[in-house]
Amino acid sequence: MKKILIVDDEQDIVESLKFVLETSDYICYCAYNGEDGLRLAKEIVPDLIILDVMMPKINGYKISRLLKFDNKYKNIPILMVTARTQDEDKLIGEETGADEYITKPFEMDEIVEKVNKYLAGN
Repeated sequence: MKKILIVDDEQDIVESLKFVLETSDYICYCAYNGEDGLRLAKEIVPDLIILDVMMPKINGYKISRLLKFDNKYKNIPILMVTARTQDEDKLIGEETGADEYITKPFEMDEIVEKVNKYLAGN
């Protein structure tokens, strides 16, 4: 089974994503701040990461950059999910290595669809 790491400081979002993704047969690991998210990413080496931008300790842009510029983790798809909707925010997301930039509020179906797209056939 594929492992997904969900990193977001909003517990209701984490719980909702975890519930929906686990019903699609994924194993979910959760972190509620950037520091724990980065540590967990290195420990479990997930197949995909769903990452918020604005979080305590380390923001999502920094986590994405640290992982994408490390050969051991650079191939893990990162779906950045954020309330930041400005074009410049999306550009920073792309520059830091996010594979997708999804703005909140989002549809659960959209997230599941993107997760399936990245994990199909892997």
